[in-house]
Order: sequence, then structure tokens, then C-alpha cells
Amino acid sequence: MLSSKTKHFLHCVLFLTVIILFEVFAGGIKVLNGGAFVPDADDFNPWLHYGLFGASLLYFLRLITFLPLPQVLFNFVGLTCYNAFPDKVVLKGSPLLAPFICIRVVTRGDFPKLVKDNVNRNMNKCLDAGLENFLIEVVSDKPIGLDQHRRIREVVVPSDYHTKSGALFKARALQFCLEDKINILNDNDWIVHLDEETLLTENSVRGILNFVMDGKHQFGQGLITYANEEVVNWFTTLADSFRVTDDMGKLKLQFLLFHKPLFSWKGSFVVTQLGAEKAVSFDNGLDGSIAEDCFFAMKAFAQGYSFNFIEGEMWEKSPFTLWDFVQQRKRWIQGILLVVHSKAIPAKNKLLLGCSCYSWLTLPLSVSNFYLASRFPIPCPPLIDFLCAFIGAVNIYMFVFGVIKSFTVYRFGLARFMMCVIGAVLVIPFNLVVENVAVIWGIFGKKHKFYVVNKNTGPAISV
Repeated sequence: MLSSKTKHFLHCVLFLTVIILFEVFAGGIKVLNGGAFVPDADDFNPWLHYGLFGASLLYFLRLITFLPLPQVLFNFVGLTCYNAFPDKVVLKGSPLLAPFICIRVVTRGDFPKLVKDNVNRNMNKCLDAGLENFLIEVVSDKPIGLDQHRRIREVVVPSDYHTKSGALFKARALQFCLEDKINILNDNDWIVHLDEETLLTENSVRGILNFVMDGKHQFGQGLITYANEEVVNWFTTLADSFRVTDDMGKLKLQFLLFHKPLFSWKGSFVVTQLGAEKAVSFDNGLDGSIAEDCFFAMKAFAQGYSFNFIEGEMWEKSPFTLWDFVQQRKRWIQGILLVVHSKAIPAKNKLLLGCSCYSWLTLPLSVSNFYLASRFPIPCPPLIDFLCAFIGAVNIYMFVFGVIKSFTVYRFGLARFMMCVIGAVLVIPFNLVVENVAVIWGIFGKKHKFYVVNKNTGPAISV
């Protein structure tokens, strides 16, 4: 059995190998005369060859590919400088001394059996990890009918409830919990925000306990993986391997080094201190209701709150269909774009988020470079070619590492494990097509619409 440090070392070696090979293959590094590195030797003038407009357009499209560079650098540093295969989380104090923790699940109530099953599983997982002072609270638009239990509370959001700013969807439900007549927590208590399909692990519970007992930061988040237990859709699960790597790279670095949501965060596996959550609030109008998690993080960032990375992982499922996958991405694109353009968030706090958002929005233009670079070559400084290849190499490796992190040889066997790794690479071109469809639809489609992905393998049940 390899040690944690050995696994991380081998991962770094593989990472650097992929980058070097891709640099050579893509022309980021020119290898001639027995390995001597030489600069680009193009000798024609693109301004004369393509004309002023043509050359300007080609250089503009090449420069667009640099929008993802900040997050690529964060992922590279995060994946190499922090152990990507940490050992089992060890409690740093007694769970009996931990402050009160409310595990809050937000749902529309369309799948009551799924919610009930996951509430029971999560409660057992909390007890197995030694957590004592906790409550599981389910917030729903429709009654779920949870069993009566001293550790379970069901909150139904009235249909006639309106927030002051007109917040809707999940933001509306989250804000309802903060109302004085509904909230039963103290300002020093903690909330763990989960989606209806999110499953706790003992490691994540221990990580949360360490985080809240430390008490230095008001907000925290950890890793979510998508390939646990039954894999319903292999395409979407392999595509989501990118998100796993994003958690271990960019998310981990921004929280451990800067303690700020420079690129925002996710909407699940969110841990907040109630007093800070109330001060930030989810009552952020319609623009803050599509990607309520992103708006909340940016607002908390602007107000000076601090964040940290939480050890351990939680489990979720990738969308079961390509339709849900596209709809999910479309909503994220539209919601984040609304946050980037919101006047309620200072520009200095969303600079890196803006780069990330527009790198996503211009994905169709960036992808066009695959064709244009071969059909209409233009001379560029060696550094430009190197960085373009570096961005591509890191993004490709993120799919590979996500599979390595999500799937294990012990669980799948070596042959199936290697097929998963190869599958992650093969799915990249198809994922690019799907992401481009989501981007174009997101740009031209209706903006203030909240599509809820179906995470239940059975039929919907009306309650």
C-alpha cells in the first residue's frame, strides 16, 4: 500500500510528464538538433498575408485563450504544493466539546423517498463519526413527511413567503430559514449546507468538526466526488471528474493560502457560522437567485469574512442525462454572469471570477483556435505558444486526475481503472461540444430561470 506522500509524488511526476509531452506535441516547446530548444521560426508577415482585419482577428482569438490562465495557475499550484492524497482525517479535539451543528438540506420536495433515505444515512454517518451536538434540518417547498425524531426538523416554506428583495428559488428557501420566527439557532452555531442528494462521509464529518472547533474562519468548504456507489451516467460522471480536480487545486489553494473565495465556491458542502450567514444573507434579489452560492460568496468576500478548506469529502451524483447536464451548466453560466455584472459586488472582489466566467463564455471562440491555428498560422512569441500549450495540458490532466481521485484500483480493478482514465481523455472532445452548447444557450436563452437537475433514479413523486 503506497503512502500518502508517495501517491502525491507519483501524481506530480505524472502531471509534469503530461505537461512536457503536450508542450512538445503542441509546439509550445520546439525540440530540434538533439533536444535544443529553439524559438518559433515563422518568417512571413501575417499583416500582409491576412490583411489588417484578418490578422487582428486571429491574434484576438489567440489572446482569448489566456482568460483561463489565472485559474489554470491556481490549479497547477494547488495540485502540486498541497498533498492531493491526504491521509484519513484525525479529530483534533473531542466531539463533545464541539459547538452545535445544523445540517441543512434544501429541496423542492419532488423526491421525498430520496430525501428520507439520505437523511437517515447522513444521521448514521454523523453518529458513527462521534458527532453528538447536531440537528438535521430539511427545508422544502413541499411537505416531505419525515419521521418524528429529536435530531430531525422539517421546515416547509409557505407559498406566500416573499423576501424583501424578491429573491427566488433556493435563495428564497435559505433566507426563510434565517427569519427570526423560523430560526432556532444561535449566532455561534454552525450550518452545513447540503443538496438533497449529498451524502456525508466520516472523513467529512471529522473535517467539519475540526473546522468549527478551530473557529478561526466563518466559512468553509471541502471536496465533493461523483463516482461513488452506482454510476448512473458514465459520460457525465467522467466529465465531472474535472470538477473534482478543481476542488483539489483551485478551491484548496484559494482557501488555504488566501482564505478568500477568489473564484467563488460551490453550493454544497458549505459550512457557515450562523451570525456571519445572517449578516451576508441570501436576500439578494433576482440576480442573486440563479447562482445564489456564487453571489453569497462574493458578497461575504466583499464584507471581509474569511474562508478555509475543510478536509474530507462528500458524495454526490453527476446528472443522469445529457439534457440535465446541459441545463445545469447553462444555469451556472447565466447565474455567474449575473454576479459578475452585479453592481452590488465591488469590481475588485470579482476580478478573478470575471476572468473565469468570460473564459467560459468565450469557449466557442477559444475552441475555434484548434482549426484556425492549423489553417491560418500566425507567428507568436515562444512564451505565448508555451502558455497556450500549458493551459491545454493542465486542463487535460484535470480530467485524468479527477478519475484517479474518484475511482480506485481496489474498487474497479486495474483494467477497468485504466479504462476509466482513458475514457476521461476520450470524453474531452464530446464534453467540449456539450459545454459549447450550454454556453451558446446560456448567452441567448432566458436568464432568470432555475432548472433543478433530477438526482433521483426513480420517477418523480408529487406530494
